[in-house]
Amino acid sequence: MKIITINKGNIDQEHICCAIGNDKTNQSRAESKKDWMKERFNDGLVFKRLDDRGKIFIEYMPIEKVWKPLVGKNLIIINCLWVSGKFKGKGISTELLSECIKDAKKQRMDGVAVVSSIKVKPFLTDKKFYLHNDFEIVDSAPPYFELLVLKFNKNAKNPSFTENAKKGICNNKKGFTFIYSNQCPFMEEYVGLLSNICKNKKIPSVIIKLKNNKEAQEIGSPFGTLGIYYNGEFKTHELMSEKKFEKFIEEG
Repeated sequence: MKIITINKGNIDQEHICCAIGNDKTNQSRAESKKDWMKERFNDGLVFKRLDDRGKIFIEYMPIEKVWKPLVGKNLIIINCLWVSGKFKGKGISTELLSECIKDAKKQRMDGVAVVSSIKVKPFLTDKKFYLHNDFEIVDSAPPYFELLVLKFNKNAKNPSFTENAKKGICNNKKGFTFIYSNQCPFMEEYVGLLSNICKNKKIPSVIIKLKNNKEAQEIGSPFGTLGIYYNGEFKTHELMSEKKFEKFIEEG
């Protein structure tokens, strides 16, 4: 297997791993992600995957343009590193990370950083993987996020979460607030479903779709792609099924 870089020239012909089904639903999901990517390539977005059919990819971009509430400069931020199913345990994650590190050094960046969590959480690569690859924890944000960095230039300033991210709040103080972007192909669909559950239960809800990286840096969750808030307080970044979200509501 070889590593493929998805770019403007091949994105319409290649799959992007996240939603690879041939049905109309997954095709629509994939298109939403591809549209988001096409507008980000000029911002330095890189998407690499293995030449196989599965969730085996890495996505990253410069911190100055990243859709996460981070402060720093001259660093590459890993948006997502995902190796699943039969591809686990074969060193593929390390291979994809090496591609990112190589690119960052070629661009004369000061290092590579990534958002992870204190304990293993869905949609976040286990921090143990990064610690094993010489990353160090340099900042945290509630309720469970951690920021790790691998610096090539030891004199470079560490990146950090924004003050808004560390406060873990949003302006809407009534009911649920869903803040998301199409960086993930599943978000728009599922946020709509979760909002409908709130409507049926007569719980106020607001949906905010991030339009650009500046909005994501100001009001997004530390995860970036999704933030679920209740009464103005950040609760989770996790994309949930309808059944799981109903249980989430019941448990308060």
